Amino acid sequence: MTTTAPARGRTGAQGSAPPRLARHRTGRTGPTLVLALGALYCLVPVVWVVVASTKARSELFSTFTFAPGSGLLDNLRDLFAYGDGQYGLWVLNTALYAGVGALLSTLVSVMAGFALAKYRFAGQRVLLYAILAGVLLPGITLAIPQYLLLAELGLAGSHLSVLLPSVISPFGIYLSRVYALSAVPDETIEAARIDGARESRVFTSIALPMMLPGMVTVFMLQFVGIWNNFLLPFIMLSDQDRYPLTVGLYTLLSKGSGEPALYSIAIVGAALSIVPLVAMLLFLQRFWRLDLISGGLKG
Repeated sequence: MTTTAPARGRTGAQGSAPPRLARHRTGRTGPTLVLALGALYCLVPVVWVVVASTKARSELFSTFTFAPGSGLLDNLRDLFAYGDGQYGLWVLNTALYAGVGALLSTLVSVMAGFALAKYRFAGQRVLLYAILAGVLLPGITLAIPQYLLLAELGLAGSHLSVLLPSVISPFGIYLSRVYALSAVPDETIEAARIDGARESRVFTSIALPMMLPGMVTVFMLQFVGIWNNFLLPFIMLSDQDRYPLTVGLYTLLSKGSGEPALYSIAIVGAALSIVPLVAMLLFLQRFWRLDLISGGLKG
């Protein structure tokens, strides 16, 4: 009898999963379903745009939604021929706004975030609260005041009218401050100062390399935000030769009600506008992977 009881326990354990393990598996099912639904919700519009870009004008509204078409090459030819190559000009404008704007915004955010994290000065807490308020403030509320201010300076309608407002990012500054607090040890800064390094040398030679993954994150968020920004350039710009892709594609769609052929051009243009974002994300993710590996080695 003393030998059969453990055998029963082992048989019961092998025959059915323990209640704790079953509850653990059940608890993971709900979050997995939610994530799958969220991914489906985000990917379906992208798939629709890619599939619709392959359809000819006659196939766009007469075939099954997710059935590929036969007009991709014609749509691409019409897109780049529209307005004597105006789409290419919109791409260059968008690359200018997003590339230069994100780079300048990243530099300003990193410098401001490092100063807020590692220096003590009068009004620091008030400035931090103002930045947090800027994070909570919707960008749409600033578009009109920014236009009036730049119009007074005579910059409305120029490339600078889109570039300058994108340089200051309250969220980028706050994110850089949080990253500087955790990634740049105070002991390292003090050791550099004892060795005679100036503050500029401390920032460029010590802080910047340590904050590189955070800088990549800020740059990526700013680049995507500026690339997809519609309201600010729509208010600021009146010359179509200075439009970014968002405003340019909007003009194509607005004209499509009177000229249905422009719908196919706008759709294939929207599909192509996704490619640079995906390519840049794939390129920059190696910096995040490098940060995770280095963190594991330190641990």
